[in-house]
Amino acid sequence: MKGHNVYLAISLIFIAVLSRLVPHYPNFTALGAAALFSGALLRGNPLLAFGVPIASYWLSDLILNNLIYRAYYDGFVLFNTSSIFQYLAVVAIVAIGRTMGQPKSTRILGASLTAAVVFFLISNFGVWLSSGMYPHTLSGLLLCYEAGLPFLLKGTLPSTILYSYALFTVYAYLHKRVFVHS
Repeated sequence: MKGHNVYLAISLIFIAVLSRLVPHYPNFTALGAAALFSGALLRGNPLLAFGVPIASYWLSDLILNNLIYRAYYDGFVLFNTSSIFQYLAVVAIVAIGRTMGQPKSTRILGASLTAAVVFFLISNFGVWLSSGMYPHTLSGLLLCYEAGLPFLLKGTLPSTILYSYALFTVYAYLHKRVFVHS
């Protein structure tokens, strides 16, 4: 991937992840789509493919935890350890994007669906394991997944699909219209 294409992809990933900073329906952000997009577009450079979405997620966490949610913390929060499972989910979604191949419509849909489900499974496993809200039994885990279904179905799933198509479409448009003709 040529330099200007890399900068375009990185810029779109940062902008997408920063969607977490604007008011939104619970879990309706571009985080999963940005990770998927990063894996697909930056797959030739694993450091960038994994590093850019993690760095942008961390930056948005830094802003959220220290500005928006600062009343819930005792002092400055550099890293919130309760988010470790979300970071692991981002890594898994980047890996999905790296195996996606050419971003065609059906591949984007399939990868988006997979990414949303992977995020749901990993992040809710983390809630079950670390929150104390559910008993550490199989039924407690299933109850945690059941409680998370509305967030998957109304937030994570539709937003990952919508933002994935948006990212790939905007990238293709800008690449073709701006960079190819410049």
